[in-house]
Amino acid sequence: MCKKNKKFFLLIFICFSIYAPLLSAQNHTSVSLDNHIYYILEQAELRGLCSPLSGIKPYTRNTVISAINQILNSDNTGKLNNIEREILQKHLIQLTVSKQGMDWQKGLYHMETVIGENEAPLSLNIGGNLNMEGSAGLYPELDGYYFGTDVWIRFYLNGDIGNNISWEFAGEGGLIRAPKNLIGTYNTYYEGFDRDAESEYQNRLINIYSEPLTHFPYTYRKRWDGSIYFFSDLYHFNSWPEDFAGAYNLLSEMTASFLDDKLILRAGRLPREWSSTSVGSSLGLNTMARPFLGIETEFKPFSWFSIAAMTGSLEYFNTYLGENIPYGIKKSAMTFQNFFSISMIQLKFKYFSLDIGEAVIWPKRLEFGYGIPIVNSIFYQNNIGDFDNMSMIINLKAQYPGIGIIWASLFWDEAYWVLDFYELDRTILSLQFGMNIALPFLSFSSVKLSYTKINPYTYTHNRNFNPWYGDLRMETAYTNNGVSLGHYLPPNSDELLVRFETMPAGNITANLQYQMIRHGADFGSGAVDGSNLLSELDPDGREGSNSILKRFFLRDGAYQWMHIIRLGFEWTLRKAPVSFYAEAGTVISYFTNTVGFDANSGQAHSYSIIDTADYPKSTGFIIKLGIKIFPR
Repeated sequence: MCKKNKKFFLLIFICFSIYAPLLSAQNHTSVSLDNHIYYILEQAELRGLCSPLSGIKPYTRNTVISAINQILNSDNTGKLNNIEREILQKHLIQLTVSKQGMDWQKGLYHMETVIGENEAPLSLNIGGNLNMEGSAGLYPELDGYYFGTDVWIRFYLNGDIGNNISWEFAGEGGLIRAPKNLIGTYNTYYEGFDRDAESEYQNRLINIYSEPLTHFPYTYRKRWDGSIYFFSDLYHFNSWPEDFAGAYNLLSEMTASFLDDKLILRAGRLPREWSSTSVGSSLGLNTMARPFLGIETEFKPFSWFSIAAMTGSLEYFNTYLGENIPYGIKKSAMTFQNFFSISMIQLKFKYFSLDIGEAVIWPKRLEFGYGIPIVNSIFYQNNIGDFDNMSMIINLKAQYPGIGIIWASLFWDEAYWVLDFYELDRTILSLQFGMNIALPFLSFSSVKLSYTKINPYTYTHNRNFNPWYGDLRMETAYTNNGVSLGHYLPPNSDELLVRFETMPAGNITANLQYQMIRHGADFGSGAVDGSNLLSELDPDGREGSNSILKRFFLRDGAYQWMHIIRLGFEWTLRKAPVSFYAEAGTVISYFTNTVGFDANSGQAHSYSIIDTADYPKSTGFIIKLGIKIFPR
């Protein structure tokens, strides 16, 4: 490269260097959790084609490239068919560094040089992509039809600073619409709960909205940061795009890797998932959670042992004072000022793996212990005072290469052990069991079966007075921007899931899925306490003397049953950087309620299907069509 070009490149780099701590990298920055490579690597691991991979996601580009190369160059390559080799090669090309200049297949412009006596690489990529999606929901029995859209254009800058440090800064602007309906109100404790006005335990009556009506239940992912902006009202911070609205989001990171990727340090704002179970299944930190700014470390001194830790700053959820009257940025954030710390030890062997982790939501203050992984946070809280929301995570996975995996997960949220722990709301234990079976006669194909039970009050927490916040009741629920950090199901729910996924050609993916989801109603006359992320557990009678605080799943109020069948596919053009995708299916919904339920009796009751104004039957038909240009 001539001196003139070097000077030009260095000038551009200097212009962006002040933002480097906020940006994400080319070789060591993360691969988006939306990338299908995570599913492919999971299938490769099921079949024993690569070494066990970390449960700390997202992976860096270098980690993914190394895993693909291991699969392609190992002694097991005879187990790959031609389509699978094509798929892996395609992803390898997409993730590797481009040549100098414009790369139209990736939608980026690449520049690079070397600096210093050691000729350390210095690179810069400038690129973008576009995702346009339209969706519709038809509900004949409710005489309703709805239309939604998500159109996002993304620009990014990323590059390398030497061999060990990479960075990226990405920004998106969007046009969005995701209609949903107001369906009732809900007491955050329960109807009839009453305390003195000076108490920190105060009941609230909150509005309850349906799931977005143009998407399948519990699948819609908020893609915007902070608030949305209606075009007729650009000066207010609004909460939800019931109609067409504009929005933005910013993701960034700086990542460093040392000791052949055995030590990874990252500071950034991005989505994450922490679990060695099947992708998207985590009870502790799930890919459906909203991104937040965090500093994380993963150290893997041995192939079978690693430890990871992260502390990040959580973000408030914009709430309403009343219809179309937003709280605004200050009042909404006033009672939600939280840090989140999580640490996890992973033990990984050929036939089994074990994750042991703990997490804590803590109001912001100068507190060192939660950010240090060698300090046990649950016991540490006993030394500093009971002001924080503690939890524990255990994932156990067994695997037979070539056949599949089975796993069990536990999320222990403020649990309290007593002999009759199974029926008390106070023992907030949630469980998941699953298996993922490889289908070697089809290209990267599998069948996944799982059962998840999220008990009442999981991910919730009482609002409490804190010494450093005066008379404000601070919220420490296990949420970020109003969305659970853990599993996508709300409290007091269960799910049976069966999913078949395949890649019949190098540029086609397809899936067929069935779910049965049951959820305690958080609205109406049959509302069940502990069924909403804003629920709060009565501090009295938790040992069983208060019958309301006993749980009888399906037999203590109204429950919604949903049977969901959906089919999806994605087709990427071979000679153009364009992907088309579609999803269609049906949602059959009905409610059950108990017969003559008396909360004071503390006994389980029989239940039957109902069809009332509060709890109607419905059948919904949902379709989604989209196109990606320069897909990631």
